[in-house]
Amino acid sequence: MGSRDADIDFTFRHPTTARAIVDVLTSVGWSVEDPVGGVTTHMINDADDMYEWYASAPEDIDEVLVRLDAPGNLPYTVAINVYHPEAGTGGMFMLMPGRKEVLFSPSIDRRHIPAAPAFTDLAWYLHALVPALVTTGLEGYEAKEIKH
Repeated sequence: MGSRDADIDFTFRHPTTARAIVDVLTSVGWSVEDPVGGVTTHMINDADDMYEWYASAPEDIDEVLVRLDAPGNLPYTVAINVYHPEAGTGGMFMLMPGRKEVLFSPSIDRRHIPAAPAFTDLAWYLHALVPALVTTGLEGYEAKEIKH
């Protein structure tokens, strides 16, 4: 049967920040608070090339965003999980070095196409994300699903 990976690769006209993405998404119904654990999870891939995940209280989101967007972290990949409580789904935004390329992986309670449940409903995620991200300088995207 095999597993499937889905992601959306976003490209921005100019470098973006975790704060810009979180601010625009929370204004349209997304959240950084894990609905199960009530925490905010984020990651920094440091100089040792170690993907270190951290959990913080949702009220500490400003501190988390300052850390992710710190100049010292610009050469590294950083990530933050987002959730759409109303839709019951979410995923990880991974900001690549240079911050013009941002990957979204719908990895939390992934939505599937009802008539083809083996496939991710990438159209739903595009509809939920692209209009908001356009306001932050989104230039384009590539959505894909791969079976392994």
